[in-house]
Amino acid sequence: MRRVNQLTTLSRAISGAPSHQRLVQGAAMMSTYTASNSQCFSWRIADRFGISNPSVASGVAGTMFFSVAASSLAQEVQAKEAPPAEKLMPKDVVLYQYEACPFCNKVKAFLDYYNIPYKVVEVNPISKKEIKWSDYRKVPILKVDGEQMVDSSEIIDKLFQRIHPDNSVPDSDEERKWRGWVDNHLVHVLSPNIYRSASEALESFDYITTHGNFSFTERLVAKYAGAAAMYFVSKKLKKRHNITDERAALYGAAQTWVDALNGSKYLGGSKPNLADLAVFGVLRPIRYLKSGKDMVEHTSIGEWYSRMETAVGEPTRIKA
Repeated sequence: MRRVNQLTTLSRAISGAPSHQRLVQGAAMMSTYTASNSQCFSWRIADRFGISNPSVASGVAGTMFFSVAASSLAQEVQAKEAPPAEKLMPKDVVLYQYEACPFCNKVKAFLDYYNIPYKVVEVNPISKKEIKWSDYRKVPILKVDGEQMVDSSEIIDKLFQRIHPDNSVPDSDEERKWRGWVDNHLVHVLSPNIYRSASEALESFDYITTHGNFSFTERLVAKYAGAAAMYFVSKKLKKRHNITDERAALYGAAQTWVDALNGSKYLGGSKPNLADLAVFGVLRPIRYLKSGKDMVEHTSIGEWYSRMETAVGEPTRIKA
């Protein structure tokens, strides 16, 4: 209780300071807090995403701290994909996730688009007690009628084949190329953007601390300590991925995707394919952050994104 009171007092003091000072003070708070714990908090932040080394792989970790997309902006109406036939529809689907994880959002975009109802279990990033039953220590994990599925792309492939048993290949070479581009390029461009400045880093962590499964103490520490850690890590990410201008890299990636559409509504033509869903799933959490707003303002991706919001439609998540 004494430690919680100390953290509460420190948090209030930090919140009144300018953004850059809050990050420095947050880093100090992280150091103080973790001095009495067996594991450095920055490593816990990375471990939250199943990453063994935050300085090497935090490009993936950084993309987890996003806000969730808001209401649709689309002007034209397009129906969702028809639900799978009753005999093909999974009966019990449970997603173990972090709310802001882009890879979890990829899976949710697929489930929403195909009208597959699913339950959500929000995993505590520190204890991970919700997935202690599994040998797999990362998210997303999807249980489908008792069967465990892991890795977002493999989950989507398996679900696609399950609801399309006559289609042995879930996507074309073109789709697979762009799905790989999402995992190997797009996600690495996002982290340096959402942590580009002190204010943007705090914006990202403000969402995750209010929507993630944290204890009270963890929430107090994570907002400022996590933002401070990722603000400085993002500078290393720029160097690692040869990024000199964060926004230029983001705008370039967005425009690369628009160019790939070649004038079509979707990469899939008249309706979204798996690549469309992958790009949308990863971008959906950042759409209403400053970086996402800038991306839409300075590129021509906005029309495609709006069409995707309408096509994917309302979440099919089953409320507890």
